[in-house]
Amino acid sequence: MDLATIIGMIGVSGILGAYFANLFSFLRQDSYPYILINLFGAGLACISSVMINSVPFIILEATWTLVSFFALGKKVLALKQKT
Repeated sequence: MDLATIIGMIGVSGILGAYFANLFSFLRQDSYPYILINLFGAGLACISSVMINSVPFIILEATWTLVSFFALGKKVLALKQKT
């Protein structure tokens, strides 16, 4: 198994794990763990997609990473506004 496949499998496993954890009410969609798992999982999947030069998945995973990053930023800003 090559490095790109290993990185991709770790990333996709994280994304799917977070999804199932949310689906079965172990993680809330707006929780830090859920957002961070999606952020790092999508980031790893994007890196893997770049390594194998799969443009459709680069676009998908880069978008997923950016959306997760903005969700994290929104949550951090909301926390700062409360204090």
